[in-house]
Formats: sequence, structure tokens, C-alpha cells
Amino acid sequence: MAPAHPEQKAPPVKSTVFRRLRKNKVAFVSLWFIVAVHLVVFLGPLFWRVDPEALTTAGGLAGWSLQHPMGTDNIGRDVFARMLHGGQVTLLVGLTSMVFSVLIGVLIGASAGFFGKAVEAVLMRFTEAMMAIPNFFFVLVALTVLGTNPVMVVVVIAISSWMEITRVVYGETLKWKEYEFVEAARSSGATRFRTLFRYVIPQIIPTIIVAATLCIAWAILTESAISYLGLGIQPPTPTWGNMLQNAQQYIWTAPILGILPGMAITLIVLAYNMLGDGLRDALDPKYVKK
Repeated sequence: MAPAHPEQKAPPVKSTVFRRLRKNKVAFVSLWFIVAVHLVVFLGPLFWRVDPEALTTAGGLAGWSLQHPMGTDNIGRDVFARMLHGGQVTLLVGLTSMVFSVLIGVLIGASAGFFGKAVEAVLMRFTEAMMAIPNFFFVLVALTVLGTNPVMVVVVIAISSWMEITRVVYGETLKWKEYEFVEAARSSGATRFRTLFRYVIPQIIPTIIVAATLCIAWAILTESAISYLGLGIQPPTPTWGNMLQNAQQYIWTAPILGILPGMAITLIVLAYNMLGDGLRDALDPKYVKK
């Protein structure tokens, strides 16, 4: 009699998600593109030790060369160095704003969905009131009143972008809190806060991850837009957005000054959106192999 085959173990969840994501070519390429951009932007200045604010001997609007791989801007600053340092600021603003947006959105959405009654009424009406305000105009007004230092830019972008995350988390919390394991936890004596943070919120993490990637894209786009309008992070600190602002008057004589930061913003935002779509499918338990 042939020996019984040992029971096969299910693959780890992380391995399963990565395998699903790899099947989505667009999302997988987007992931590696994002990783590559972050490595270049944050590690590049360690090797390219050119001051982004220093005036070079090449003069203004110099062409590409070994000394200046992307040329110089209108006053003679190295464009490659400014792209690296400006990318650091833009990406850090996006990542930091996302973290605060997710924290606010998860806290409000999960509390409203789990506790219900008066808590739900107050928090969700407040969320709906915030959603009634056009996000971009709220950012413009807030920065005009509160100032344009980097910390304020991060805070304002975060305050303007948590509502969508709240709505998603609220709906997911309403679904998960009705499951039997949640009722069992409460019956075993777990407090409501422990039940929420130990048993409900972990089930929503895949949804939060997807929302976070889309939130980063929105934050980067918003920071770039307000910097272009002169209400974001101010020079001499470079960002991809204020590099666009400085390049607009040279759109015909030196278009590359606008094309480089414009392409960087477009590609990184598109990559985050594509990655978010891919993660949504990869983290879906109903995923069907095609």
C-alpha cells in the first residue's frame, strides 16, 4: 500500500499576494518603477554631490554635458541635482501626507462603523461636510491663511484627503463587525476597543493599503500643483512643482526645464495609480486566476 502523501501547506499570504501581483504586468512594472525612482532620488545625492542651489561656471541654460547631465537652469544651477533634491521633497511630502491621511481616515471610519449610534452620526456627518468642500480650493485657502512652510503643506494636504479613506474604512468596518469571530471576541470579555483594534481593523488592512497608494498619488499631484501656483514649498528648496513654475517662462527657449519635472510627476503618479489597481486585485480574496 502506497504511503499517504503528506498534507500540503497553503502558501504564505505574502507569497500569494506577490504572485498575484506579478501576473498583473502593468502593476508589477509600476512597483519596480516606484522602487527605482525612490532609490535614485534618495541615494543619488550620495554620489552626485552637486549643490542644487550653487551657480555653476557653465552659465544659464547650458546644454547637457558630462559635468551637467541635464544641463543648467536659467540662472546656472545644475538641473540633475535639482531633480534629485526636488524629488526627495515631493516624494516625502506625498508619503508623509499619506501616513497622516490614513491615520485620520482609519480612526474616524473605524470608530464610526464599529461604535455606531451617536458616534457614527457625528463622525460621518462631519466627514460628509468635509467632502462637500472642494479639496483643491480648501488646500489653496488653508495655505494662504496658515503659511507655506513644509510642515504646514503636509498637514493641509493630509487634512484635505482623509475623507475617502474614512468612507472606505467605514463600509468595511460595518461588514466585518457582524462576523462571528468578532461576536465571539466580545463574548469572551474583550473590550470594545480591543475588539476593534485586534480583530476588526486587521481585516481591513488590504483595503487600507490600496487606499494608501492612491492617497500618495493624490498628495504628490496636489503638492506639485500648489507649488506650481506659488503656494507650496517655497524656493530655494526645490520641488518638482516649483521647478515647473520656474520653467514656464522658458517653455519655448528651453522646454526641457519643464519637461523633466513634468514627466517625473506624471510617471510617478501614474505608477502609484497602476500599483493601487493591481494591489486591489492581488489582495482580493475572490481573486480568480486568468
